[in-house]
Amino acid sequence: MPEGSPRWGRSVTALLVSVFGGSAAALGIVTALGKQVYDLTDSELALGLLGLAQFAPAALLVLVTGSVADRFDRRRVVALGSLGQAVFVAGMAWYAGTDPTSATPIFLLVLGFGVARAFAAPSARSLPADVVAPEGMPWLVPRNSATWQSGTIVGPVVGGALYSISEPLPFVAGAVLFLVTGGAVLLIRYHPSATPSIVAVPVPLGDSAVAASDDHGITGPRPRATLSDALEGLRFIRHHPVLLGVISLDLFAVLFGGAVALLPAIAEDRLGADAVGLGWLRAADGIGAALVTLVLTRRPVGRNVGRTLLVAVGIFGAFTVLLGVTRSFLVAFVALAILSGADAVSVFIRATLVPLVTPREKRGRVLAVENVFIGASNELGAFESGVAGAVIGSSAAIALGGAATVAVAAGWWVFFPALREVDRFPTSSEPP
Repeated sequence: MPEGSPRWGRSVTALLVSVFGGSAAALGIVTALGKQVYDLTDSELALGLLGLAQFAPAALLVLVTGSVADRFDRRRVVALGSLGQAVFVAGMAWYAGTDPTSATPIFLLVLGFGVARAFAAPSARSLPADVVAPEGMPWLVPRNSATWQSGTIVGPVVGGALYSISEPLPFVAGAVLFLVTGGAVLLIRYHPSATPSIVAVPVPLGDSAVAASDDHGITGPRPRATLSDALEGLRFIRHHPVLLGVISLDLFAVLFGGAVALLPAIAEDRLGADAVGLGWLRAADGIGAALVTLVLTRRPVGRNVGRTLLVAVGIFGAFTVLLGVTRSFLVAFVALAILSGADAVSVFIRATLVPLVTPREKRGRVLAVENVFIGASNELGAFESGVAGAVIGSSAAIALGGAATVAVAAGWWVFFPALREVDRFPTSSEPP
């Protein structure tokens, strides 16, 4: 194995355990929340508002969370964020056990959950590039993605099954998994070539702070964060066409193609599925992605990176259209598996490309901005789908959203030639 290549050591194992725990918990909870909210409200709009409640904290706190990821030990930030998520999910479990009649407390708990998640996400998404050397990223990213996708399969299936037994159970399980995630991430150690020469971790003690040592025993004070520092992630993305293209592509493609948010509605109204069936539909999303990701672990994308990304997004949109028009549970399951497989290709490319073209000292801020874009494409996309579903119906909203995603892929092919012409992944933090 070449020098600098990753190995199955403690840090990689701990990283993957934290990734699985976090994704299984999040998807299990989202499945249960969607079912619970739709049972209480019988409203597609309420499902959209649920997505908005998850997205709003990340958008409002983006200038803070990115700076936190770059100024503090990312492992501790993820651990504290996971603890915060566990607390709010425990609150959801308590409320589910009170035989609720209103969805309002659920939205408030989701907002608190979103705040904790907003702080954890940029640091968590930065960790793979901190655990291995740059040349090891194409090895780690598909394994990281496969682990995440495994959680997206297990979480919804178990969450739906537990919800059918007792409504609080999926939330109890989610809280436990978030605690496991926080504990695992504290076992990670940074790779020497991925760690800067001075890493200071300010630890607040009353009204003052001290600098804690990093893995290499080096300490030193850090400059105070400024608004200019916080905005650096936005400036860096705006001035690099490849970054701007790949991040905005995800934003607009999934913003229009956010069909998964309406699954509780179409599962019950069009496909005749109960909570267990809904769990399997959510799991289909993970199954397709996991299968493709396993292929990527053996044969990662190495050439024509940009064109492969754009084609994958087009396939995602086309099968979203099929999901919107079908009344067959089997066809819907297959469509979800294929569109999620296409999405897995785009996730692999984006997750590998973005950290490699971003200097480490800016990575937290750039990934915080990207996290908002991803949140916008998923949670804000869920809101858009919910509003559209309330106005024109779930099926029409999904089908039209898929068609819009195909149009976005075609438009980015034309308007972002720098992204289209990316052939290989860079081997250092320099734009290709």
